[in-house]
Amino acid sequence: MRRLLVGLPAGLTVASLLLTACGAGPGRPARTPEAPACAPALDRAFGAWAGAGFSGSVAILRDGAFECRAAYGTADAAAHRPNTPGTVFSIGSVTKAVTAAAILRLADEGRLSLDDRVGAILPRLRGPVAGATVRQLLLHTSGLNGTHGGDYEPLSPDAALAAIGRLKLAFPPGTGYVYSNAGYTLLALVVERLSGRGYRDYVGSAVLRLPGGRTAGGFWDGRPAAPGPRAVGYLDDGKPGHRGGFAGPYWGAEGNGGLAMTMPDLAEWTDALFTGRVVTPASAGLVARPGWPLGNGRSETPGWVAFDRSVYGERFLSAAGGGGDVGHNAVVAWVPAQRRVVAIASNTAKLPAEALLRAVGPALLAGRPLPAPGPATTAAGPARGGDLAAMVGTYRLARGGGFQVSAEGGRLTVSATGADAVRALAPPGPEVTEAALRAHEQRVLALLNGRTQEGRRERASLEKAFGAVAGLTLAGTVTKGADTRTYVTLTTGRGPVLGWYAVNEQGGVMAAEVPAKPPALTLVPSGAGRFRPDDPTGTGPRVEVAFEGRRMTVTGAPGTVTAERSG
Repeated sequence: MRRLLVGLPAGLTVASLLLTACGAGPGRPARTPEAPACAPALDRAFGAWAGAGFSGSVAILRDGAFECRAAYGTADAAAHRPNTPGTVFSIGSVTKAVTAAAILRLADEGRLSLDDRVGAILPRLRGPVAGATVRQLLLHTSGLNGTHGGDYEPLSPDAALAAIGRLKLAFPPGTGYVYSNAGYTLLALVVERLSGRGYRDYVGSAVLRLPGGRTAGGFWDGRPAAPGPRAVGYLDDGKPGHRGGFAGPYWGAEGNGGLAMTMPDLAEWTDALFTGRVVTPASAGLVARPGWPLGNGRSETPGWVAFDRSVYGERFLSAAGGGGDVGHNAVVAWVPAQRRVVAIASNTAKLPAEALLRAVGPALLAGRPLPAPGPATTAAGPARGGDLAAMVGTYRLARGGGFQVSAEGGRLTVSATGADAVRALAPPGPEVTEAALRAHEQRVLALLNGRTQEGRRERASLEKAFGAVAGLTLAGTVTKGADTRTYVTLTTGRGPVLGWYAVNEQGGVMAAEVPAKPPALTLVPSGAGRFRPDDPTGTGPRVEVAFEGRRMTVTGAPGTVTAERSG
């Protein structure tokens, strides 16, 4: 029914699918003959990450010249088509950086001031957000909270304007921070009105134009479309994602998502932006300067997040996006002191681009050799893990809930049902407090019980899809990248329905999936009858799962739980 900005899921293994334009082989980059390769050391390092599950494209630019253009893995498994540097990926919320550049370009042209009230520019806008300024929308400090429409909901500009006007503010404009897709759609409506060409035409003909006249990409759905072969995205369950073709109108996602391009194009566009060739040098400087403080060395700037030296030892700016129905993840970083851009995109859930950049970014910034993935994730034989088929089945906890175990390709996949089982299989990391998890669960319950404006709309949407909702049961909370996801079982007229919600501190929906599959973890053998997560970055749950006879034990930070095999 619903799937929004999904964060960093884990799942599909692609090492067996690694192909290259010059021939198949694990750990080798797919590249077109005319594309310069990475330096050998970078090639080997990224190849190792490809062997651990990365599938996608990498582009590194320094002083306007490419240090690396390479691609790994498979663009389309069914067609046996490899990723290449010319493969197009959806860039999701990186679109916001382009929308922000469009606004700044209009300001450079004298068509608006960043301190203009958005209601003065869009006189048909109603509601409290009309009093917010363009600058506040750029920095997510307008107070807008909640969603105005789905990504693939046909929504006209007038309908989007009306829906955004109905949203309540979490706080008076300029007094707080809450990330808002609706705010960037409102900025796209400003571009639509003031550019004289419409949002899509202005972005495609002016903002995405590279030095020399070439255009960097285009839109995933509709026109102008991003030219070139596209990567098929693969979702958490391995199924292909949305490939484009939505007929529009596009104002559920316009301005906050929807663009697509190759990673070399994204790197070149980013370099042009920060060196004053997309907007004026003064506006480029505004983007590069820290804006609204976010804590932990981070601050919001128009379309980007700025990181100070306390994070990785070097100042840089980053934009990222993906997930959702497409199944792509993209991230781009600009390092001012080095005049370097790193752009990475992925098309599988096993090792997303953001996770790869977090793993190798510090070394890239410091000029050190890139780290290797965690312990080998290749399948181990029966001598290490035992007879995997004998471990397949359903295991029940004494207090309810349990685990479903399946086996494929030398790995086990364990899914958890019920709050106790979820907590055992996917315990939160040390940076997430118990109080924060409980508070998130209460905000999700408040949403689904219709205690907020957005909650009442969500409840009505659920009942339209599944019938009357007679009850809600918490089914566990997990962390996935930056997301905290609370699973809920809905008792509906059509039976129980599992879903999950990620909400912000003001209760606004940031991501959701209904219906959803239970949370699951892929495991590889670590010894006789023992298994650990298949986690090359080492950032996932720290648990060990063991099997002995009809008994399964899960050991992690919360302790050890034991489940008995049923049937």
